[in-house]
This record gives sequence, C-alpha cells and structure tokens, in this order.
Amino acid sequence: MLDQSTIDKITDVALIQDVISDYVTLKKRGVNLLGLCPFHGEKTPSFMVSPAKGIFKCFGCGKGGNSVHFIMEHEQISYYEALKFLARKYHIEFQERELTAQEQAIRNDRESMFLVNDFAQKHFSSTLHNHIDGKSIGLSYFRERGFRDDIIQKFQLGYSLELRDAFTQTALKSGYNKEYLVKTGLTLENESAQLTDRFRGRVMFPVHTLSGKVVAFGGRILKKDDKMAKYVNSPESDIYHKSSELYGIFFAKQSIVRQDRCFLVEGYTDVISMHQSGIENVVASSGTSLTPGQIRLIHRFTENVTVIYDGDAAGIKASIRGIDLLLEEGLNIKVLLLPDGDDPDSFARKHNASDFIEFVEKNSSDFIRFKTNLLLKDAGNDPVKRAGLVIDIVRSISIIPNSVIRGEYVKECSSILNVDEAMLYHEINKLKNSDQEKANTRVQNMPNESGPPHFEEMEGGESFVSKYDKEERSILQTLIRFGNSTLFYTDETKTTPITVAEYIFEELEKDELRFFNTLHQLMLNEYKEHFKVSSFIPERFFLYHTNSMISQLTAELVTEKYTLSKVHSKTKRVESDLERLTDVVPRIIFEFKNSMILDLIRQKLVELKAASEARNNKLVDEIMHEMAVLDNVKKQLSKELGERIIIKF
Repeated sequence: MLDQSTIDKITDVALIQDVISDYVTLKKRGVNLLGLCPFHGEKTPSFMVSPAKGIFKCFGCGKGGNSVHFIMEHEQISYYEALKFLARKYHIEFQERELTAQEQAIRNDRESMFLVNDFAQKHFSSTLHNHIDGKSIGLSYFRERGFRDDIIQKFQLGYSLELRDAFTQTALKSGYNKEYLVKTGLTLENESAQLTDRFRGRVMFPVHTLSGKVVAFGGRILKKDDKMAKYVNSPESDIYHKSSELYGIFFAKQSIVRQDRCFLVEGYTDVISMHQSGIENVVASSGTSLTPGQIRLIHRFTENVTVIYDGDAAGIKASIRGIDLLLEEGLNIKVLLLPDGDDPDSFARKHNASDFIEFVEKNSSDFIRFKTNLLLKDAGNDPVKRAGLVIDIVRSISIIPNSVIRGEYVKECSSILNVDEAMLYHEINKLKNSDQEKANTRVQNMPNESGPPHFEEMEGGESFVSKYDKEERSILQTLIRFGNSTLFYTDETKTTPITVAEYIFEELEKDELRFFNTLHQLMLNEYKEHFKVSSFIPERFFLYHTNSMISQLTAELVTEKYTLSKVHSKTKRVESDLERLTDVVPRIIFEFKNSMILDLIRQKLVELKAASEARNNKLVDEIMHEMAVLDNVKKQLSKELGERIIIKF
C-alpha cells in the first residue's frame, strides 16, 4: 500500500493546474483558472481551478476535488490507481507501506491468482479462434447468436474444450502452480489428487473487475444434458466475491458517466447484445440477487438506474425484493418491462440504440409505482393480502433517504391504495426509528484504527446517509476551515483561548450527540484524535487522506460554497468570516440540534393524529406531555438561532 508520505509527495508535485491542463484549456480568471468542464457538455465555461487551494470545481455539474480526484473521474479509475497514474507521470518512486508477512503472502496469492486468470482468458480466446473445435462449436454458437467478431473480441469470449484436463495440463506445462489453478476454481482436485477442468465443453464469459482484470469466469454448456448445469461459474475465492462484482462494469463505466444512467439486466448475453446495438451503459447482476456491494459500485458512477425485466411475472417477483436496496442507497429507480417473449438480449438484437432509448422513455415507470401496481393485482380485494401489500410498500418508502421524494411517494401510494397518509407516515416513522437505532449501534461500534486502511476496504467502504447530512456537513466544513481558530477566551487577560474545534467537541459531548452518517462520524473521530497536535492542518490532512472516501468528501466540503447573512458594523463595514465565528459556530451546532428536535416534533404530530383517531386518550395525554417538553427545547433553540441564517448554494 502507498503510505501517507508517498501520497504527500505525489500531491505536492502534481500541481492541479498542470494535471488538468493536459485535458482542459484553462484561461486566467483573477487568482483562479477557468475552462469548459470535461465531465458534461457546456458552451459557457463553469469549470474553475484554484492553484492556491489545489482543487477544481464545476459549478455546472457539481464535480470537484483535487488532482487525484480529477484523474479518478476523467479516467474512471480508483483512488489508488489514480495515485499510481500520477506517480508514473511525474516519475515519483513508489514508497509503499511495508507489509506484514501475512499481508505480503496474501498479496502474492492474489497476484498469482490474477495471473492464472489472465492466462486462462487468453487460452480460452485462442481456443475459440484457432482450434478446430473452438471454431466449429464455440465461434459458431456466438455467431448464431448474432454477435459480431469485434464484440466477441471486446468481451474476450472464449471456449473450453470438452476434454477432461486440457486446460489444466496446458497451464501446468506453461509453469503455472497447481495451487492457484485450484484456488481460482479453474481446476478441480478430487480426493485422489486427480485434476480436471471445471469448464469442459463450454463457451466462456470472463468477468472483469472495475480496472479490467479478469476475476472470474462463467461457462455455458452447448449440448443438451439434463444432468449438467446450463451455466457454471467460478467459485468464491480470495479475489472473487460475486456480491461485489457486476458483469460488464469495466466496459460500461465511462458510458454510465456520460449518459448519467445505468441499465441493469440479468445475464451475460443481455449485456453483450445491448453493447452491440449501441447501448453501452449496461451491467448485469449475473443471475444473483442485487447486493449492497454491487449497488455501491453503480452509485460510484450515477444515481439513475433503470432495471429491465422481461415479461416473466414469477421472475420479476423473485428479484424485485432485492431492488429495495437500490432505494436505500438513494438511487433514482426506473423499471422497464419488455414485451412478452422478449428479454434484453432478443430485444436489443431487434432494435438500434435510438429505438431502444425511445422505448425506454415511453415505457419505463418509477419503481414504487411499478411495485405497487404489481402487488395490487395479486392482492385484489382480499383485506389480509392488501394489509400485507401496504406493509411491503411502506417498508420500501421508509428506506428512501430523501424526505421530499419520500413524501411524494406517500401521496402516490395513499391515492393508489386508498389509505390515509397519516397512517402511512406513522408506520414509516416506526420503521425508520427501528432502523436508526440499528445504525446508531453500528456507528458506536465502528473501529477507529490509527493505521491506514487497506485499499480493498477503502474502495468498498460504505457511508450510511442520514437525514441530518446537511447539518453534519456544515459542522465538518467549519472544523476544516476554522477548527484551529480562536473562538473566544475564558478569561479577561486572553491567556486561555478556546478554539472552534474545542467548542464544537464540547457541545457535542455535552448532549452526547453523534453523527448519523458513519463516514462523517469517522472523520469527526479522526479530527478529535489529531486536532491538539500543533502541526495538524485539517484541510491538508483530510484532503489527501489515504481513505479515498474521506479525501473525496473533504474535497466536496472545501469546494462547497456558502454565504452568511451580511453582518454590518456601526461603520457599515461587512465583517469577515473570522470576525463572525462567535455567531457562526454556535449557530451550526444549534441548527443540528434544532433539526433533530423538529423531526421529533413532526413524528409526534403524526402519532398524535393516529392516537386521536383511535380515541386512545391515555396515549394522547402521553404524547401531549412529550410534545410540551420538545416544544420548550425548540423555543430555547429558536431564541439562540435568532434571525440570521446560513444560506448554502
């Protein structure tokens, strides 16, 4: 792993203006540089580069960050790969963190397994194009499916001979270790130590990682044999976790970014046929239920997902349960139901890209409405089934992080299901409170490791998005910008200063407040651990952090502009940010507390309405008492907040 000193060396040498000028024509605009954004089409420049801060920001599409983040976004590569890219560009020697003996052994195993998979892919492709059986059986099959030769080569398709150990013997003779042939699952070993090929007599579909490495294979049998599975896939291994991989993501990632949408299908041939028809922003879950890891992989490139189903109702119901995870991640979900008798593979072969997009725009619907209508057909007039339907829909709505979108779906479902909105909100709040308690437990149990995380952990980490993200980001932004600044003194002689960071931590600890977003809390923990060190510079520390998620969030906070209501002195002079810290810093803390109080009050109002309609007087009295206490706290916070507000844009 790259250590922090190497990262610092890379970011010191890779000046933001030099890196970006290789891709964008920049013109001087005051102390900054201006150009046309490379990430979205624009005619008027809105892409700003700040050499002083070492960051870029597009005020059109919102993308921003440092030089590493620019390379990540432009080249569609990971944080670690972007660092290596810049190190090579500026001839910086890699100084990687010394690995333990165990870590080195794991790395060697992983590298060996990738080498074996790379050899296997080349072997299967060569067999397909050069062996008589490969051409007559495998290549003929692909061409009968309508795949062009360039598409076959693009996806590195291949063929495995119908012989007991043809591949294994070739690999062993080429010097590859039996241990890694078995670990990757390419070779099977029985109790008698006999070796056989896993993929015998099958056309081969290599599965690529985000960076293009072959991590696994899928093999489809061509002859009819009821005793053999139609598809055989590589087993889980040290390098392959099917819950974290999507077929076609390597070939789709740039198109997903350009189109700002991802099409999600089920199988290998669905992806390949859509690519051939000109639709490249498509990936497949490869017949498995969607997992959080796969969804986070999509979310790295877009917030918009269209799930494509064929007309098989049973198949839709079996897979639709996993798609709630897409909603929970905050993605905008559309569902496209293809005509009866068509799947994405066959439909793509009948239509070109423009016809396909036109069909999508006319026939796709939002996921909640689709799910409601689908389940409503089954429920009919059966009250028990309808009650179950309501609970199912409520759970789907409750996990949507955006409150505005959540509210619109409540209205829609109230109308479709003929259920009172208050009842829906009451059930949603019950579910959200239960889920929030679980999230709080997860945050409290998070490890706070002092050492740099492994790259695999950085790239696959999760960040629980909470309804208080805005307030939490304001606190973090203030800590990064002004944490070391003096807020006030505890004595008249001004010998004992209290910094912004000390005040914020004291206020949060006084009321035992924690952030609900796990990434925000992780940053807060690290800040608290380092802020008393004299050499600690928050912006530098977090902007070039070894954890790419922390680095990216810091870049967003640094480039996120905000203004305060103008405060004039008696001389009509506008005060600077530093002069207003005594007003600004307490305010962001009070806003955090106020948001939580208002949320509790809204929840109690819904509960009160439900209790009143049920004529439960005892419960009404209890809720009224709780609301009186909350209202008193709200009045105190309102008094503290006053009239001046922070406006973000």
